[in-house]
Amino acid sequence: MYSDSLNLNLTDCILEYDGSFDGFLCAVHEFYLLKLNQVEIQKEGSAQVALFAKRIKVITQLPLAEKVWKRFKIRIGGSGCSQIFRAFLSEEIGVENTLLRYIQHALSATRPIHSDFSHPDVLKVSQMVKSVGREKHRMEAFVRFRRTKDGIYFAHIAPDFNVLPLISKHFQERYADQKWMIYDENRHYALYYDLNKVEVVELRLKEKLELHKNPEGIYDEQEIEFQELWKDYFKSTNIKSRRNDKLHTQHVPKRYWRYLTEKLSDI
Repeated sequence: MYSDSLNLNLTDCILEYDGSFDGFLCAVHEFYLLKLNQVEIQKEGSAQVALFAKRIKVITQLPLAEKVWKRFKIRIGGSGCSQIFRAFLSEEIGVENTLLRYIQHALSATRPIHSDFSHPDVLKVSQMVKSVGREKHRMEAFVRFRRTKDGIYFAHIAPDFNVLPLISKHFQERYADQKWMIYDENRHYALYYDLNKVEVVELRLKEKLELHKNPEGIYDEQEIEFQELWKDYFKSTNIKSRRNDKLHTQHVPKRYWRYLTEKLSDI
């Protein structure tokens, strides 16, 4: 099942995984299975290199990942597992190794560790979780759907963190009667809701989509009219003498403007 899995005394080795959360869980399982000491968990193709380190390629197995995750929920608890998953979605360099140390600490502790900020890895995980949570809420607030000619409501985003898995429930509950798709142009995948379930769809659309520059070729005619009405309404209510640009930018950073219908004329 694993390469080099006969040597149970490996040190200074690298566990290579496919970059998925399931793959990460399998890498953690490999760490404990082989009783490794000094180890680095890295994505395949990572530029990080350790001299003289043995490399082990971890095979992602969904049943194994589910088994590991179920054990973590029992041993670490739901809150601790939520911390692990959200921190992983930060995609910060080295997050896998921070989480491995976090997991080791959690499994050896006699009580929950998520508030033990005296531990550097617990503090680091908490900071990553907070950043990911902020981005989740921003995406839920700033996503703007536009009806395409085939009747699907489409939105594209480029979040700092991989938050699509976290916003799925929000949009499924809010737009349960509409087919919709949210595309992450940084990570080249989307969530697609078909009125029954949400599916993950691998896509590679044009970089930095500028769909507002050719709306007639993509969007429904009524959608284009609605967008123009909405932009006119926004302009009429945006009284210059009462406008606080600094405060407005603080609440709606400019990097989100190209997703907002009311802001397209300002880009």
